[in-house]
Amino acid sequence: MAAGPSSTPLLKDELDIVIPTIRNLDFLEMWRPFFQPYHLIIVQDGDPSKVIKVPEGFDYELYNRNDINRILGPKASCISFKDSACRCFGYLVSKKKYIYTIDDDCFVAKDPSGKQINALEQHIKNLLSPSTPFFFNTLYDPYRDGADFVRGYPFSLREGVQTAVSHGLWLNIPDYDAPTQLVKPLERNTRYVDMVLTIPKGTLFPMCGMNLAFNRELIGPAMYFGLMGDGQPIGRYDDMWAGWCSKVICDHLGLGVKTGLPYIWHSKASNPFVNLKKEYNGIFWQEELIPFFQSATLAKESTTVQKCYIEISKQVREKLGKVDPYFNKLADAMVTWIEAWDQLNPLGSPKIATAKAK
Repeated sequence: MAAGPSSTPLLKDELDIVIPTIRNLDFLEMWRPFFQPYHLIIVQDGDPSKVIKVPEGFDYELYNRNDINRILGPKASCISFKDSACRCFGYLVSKKKYIYTIDDDCFVAKDPSGKQINALEQHIKNLLSPSTPFFFNTLYDPYRDGADFVRGYPFSLREGVQTAVSHGLWLNIPDYDAPTQLVKPLERNTRYVDMVLTIPKGTLFPMCGMNLAFNRELIGPAMYFGLMGDGQPIGRYDDMWAGWCSKVICDHLGLGVKTGLPYIWHSKASNPFVNLKKEYNGIFWQEELIPFFQSATLAKESTTVQKCYIEISKQVREKLGKVDPYFNKLADAMVTWIEAWDQLNPLGSPKIATAKAK
């Protein structure tokens, strides 16, 4: 959706914007027309004594590592340090139904006509319209203006299912791994594709956390960004771990995941040599991780996201613990995360009636 800000912002009191950062948030100035009506949760990584400056006029709360330790106590061990995975602490403390998370090097993009893209508004539209994970529609999202279900699409599936995740994309610097960055240092994404589609049931995808929205009530407990960064043998797999876990759970509970619009402008390429150090183990491990998630099944009795997530943690320990001891540590952290979630969100998550493909 390319437009200026709506007169009444959608979901103004039902959505938090979560931003992990180590620097002053000057980038918010360009997002002011779109973000100012919403509440921000800023998760400061790194040195907690550093003062992070936020432009005036924004409604925000800021948490640093001292706050995380104070609020979670021993359970703070599940929140990564010196890694943007710390953003998931913001999901824990939010009290809103929806979350939008964005990185501080993501700027407002323009559509091909030159209009600024209100990324948040498009994410909200994605989340508020159904998904179609059980049968692929060749005109992509049938609920968008100017589209519909094509001939041959079963009428019994046209109601769709609730959308849990909206995964947005990026113009300019693509989200590449270190080896691809090294061999294509000058590559930029200039292709604007006016498309939103549902990722089919049974299909995994590499979720990127820098332009992402989700329904916290439907899938929040699965959005754990793992143990990354300081003291861990892996980095830059935080969002993808959350994506694989949440997609398996969405498939099990009959929820939808969309990808495509909206675009943001990703302004800065990270250092490929630093990235390679962080990703080195993950590049090997993902050849075991993907088959693990592709074959993962969950019990009928797992009717909440928490139950599903604990079940996955047991399978991580049993099957991935053989790959590397790190996964035993990660399985423990997954359980701690759910304990922390239930501690800060005592009402729990609603039981979701599992939809079935007909």
